[in-house]
Amino acid sequence: MGNLAEELMAELECETAFTIPVFGGLAIPESVAVTWLIVAVLVIVSALLTRNLKVVPATKRQIFVEFCVDKAEGFFGEILGEHGKRYIPYLIAAVLYIGCANLIGLFGLKPPTKDLNVTAGLAIMSIMLIEYAGLHKKGAKGFLKSFAQPMAVITPINILEIIIKPLSLCMRLFGNVLGAFVVMELIKIIMPAFLPIPFSIYFDIFDGLIQAYVFVFLTSLFMKESME
Repeated sequence: MGNLAEELMAELECETAFTIPVFGGLAIPESVAVTWLIVAVLVIVSALLTRNLKVVPATKRQIFVEFCVDKAEGFFGEILGEHGKRYIPYLIAAVLYIGCANLIGLFGLKPPTKDLNVTAGLAIMSIMLIEYAGLHKKGAKGFLKSFAQPMAVITPINILEIIIKPLSLCMRLFGNVLGAFVVMELIKIIMPAFLPIPFSIYFDIFDGLIQAYVFVFLTSLFMKESME
């Protein structure tokens, strides 16, 4: 168990990937470097999938891309409604990034979502968009009045939710990703080397994708609630 505690602390450490020789040496954390890699891959793949598009789909590639986009827009559109369609691109981008971040451990890299700073940044961006959605839909007066609904006495609780929501999003994503690591390490201790493989497939692939889905699903629900 002592080794497990040491490995857990090692996972929580924010290691430096490389240093940029500016301002006396700018240290780039590993989570940031891996994030840059994920973003670069997503940009390249997106460029390849969307080049030479036609008004009438003429290739299987375009049909596949349009199918995926239509499904994503339909899913989030049902939750957000007509007024929330403008926020769908962010939700799609977020689920792609978090999904890739959780799966990148399969290639020997440390998932950025194991860094609390990354999950906190994602949560802050989401909550800012959630509050902006409410402000844009209701106007400044209606947005401020919503804090006193359904009755003025719960105004402090409604204000506190602005802090609770991003904290919930942040800790849920970070805790589940880190919890999966702890469970896998325990399984490796009590089982022979080959038996943890099915569990690894579950935690590294299925659970990672589920956490990406849960994050954007809750974000869309909070956004819908803010606009109502």
